[in-house]
Amino acid sequence: MPSIDLQNRKTLLYLLAIGNTIAFATWQVMLNNFAVEQAGFTGEEIGILQSLREVPGFLAFTAILLMLFIRQQNFAILSLITLGFGTAITAFYPSALWLYFTTVVMSIGFHYLETLHNSLSLQWLKKEEAPEVLGKLLSTRAISNFLVLGAIYIYLMAFAANYLLIYLIAGGITVAIGLFCWLAIPHFEDEVVQKKSLFLRKQYWLYYILTFLAGARRQIFVVFAGFLLVEKFGFPVENVVLLTLVNAVLTFWLAPKIGALISYVGERRALTLEYIGLIIVFASYAFVDSVAVAIALYLLDHLFFAMAIAIKTYFQKIADPADIAATSSISFTINHIAAVVLPALLGLVWVINHSAVFLIGAGIASCSLLLTQLIPDHPGQGQETRLAAAASIAATE
Repeated sequence: MPSIDLQNRKTLLYLLAIGNTIAFATWQVMLNNFAVEQAGFTGEEIGILQSLREVPGFLAFTAILLMLFIRQQNFAILSLITLGFGTAITAFYPSALWLYFTTVVMSIGFHYLETLHNSLSLQWLKKEEAPEVLGKLLSTRAISNFLVLGAIYIYLMAFAANYLLIYLIAGGITVAIGLFCWLAIPHFEDEVVQKKSLFLRKQYWLYYILTFLAGARRQIFVVFAGFLLVEKFGFPVENVVLLTLVNAVLTFWLAPKIGALISYVGERRALTLEYIGLIIVFASYAFVDSVAVAIALYLLDHLFFAMAIAIKTYFQKIADPADIAATSSISFTINHIAAVVLPALLGLVWVINHSAVFLIGAGIASCSLLLTQLIPDHPGQGQETRLAAAASIAATE
């Protein structure tokens, strides 16, 4: 059995990804059923909860300010521990206010961790290896998902759902992984000193917009696709877990291949494929009446998330290396601008007509598809968009 190389930066990236997945996947897969069965949630309450969950994501830009006082690596590990703690205490009281509170605690850890993990990945990985390694990190998250939720599924087949126990175990394991990372892995020095200030670069405008639209699209899936299965089709919690397990197996197998595909065809073609698929999926969600079709759409929708690697690698290619940490913080805020508002607003729309929610998602995917066509064949500094590339050629003629 191969030993774990604690001196390798990638080992920390993998451990952070595993700990993140154990806590957040458990929190997410159990949430709808816990909220409906024990806290009496409707679409309005779940929308409010999900909007509150995204507030720390909206405030992710503060990560770069906190880096003035704490190093990125240590900050990431502390975020993992916070995520684990927030998950562990989720089911202590089945009330709306308690769920709102624990969701914010969990979310602070989760969103800072996502911001820092993205920043460290783009700093530590070489451009030529980034799509493939990012795909492997997604695959690692998927197999972690499979193992943890597989255990939950087996438990649910034998016993009634004990939400308190499940959340305590998942959160406790995540805290333990965080403590291991803190104590056992050495601190790695940054190869490029990161800028510790907030800024927007006009040459990154396309990345900012694609990130914003991706955040809006993701919220519609995360909040309402699973809720559709529970509310409209009466999906029990064990079937929700089983569906997540199938997703994990598909992602484990496909994510590294999608990473390799992005390296081969480029970011523009990969994202074009994603957004065409999403338009079809969201339009189908709007009118689905068959539980089998709804399940197929859910699986297909989830797989398209792996294509989002292409937005990250596009930014890595066009960015000044010293901008990565600050821009990662700001991009998470941009990603969550719509996410703070949309769930609560669309929760109200859902009560009136759930089809309209998914048609809005199809519209967002259409906008992303159009903007994606501006990504050059070979993005780089000075070649951030096709417009910039054309202007550069014109200037040399």
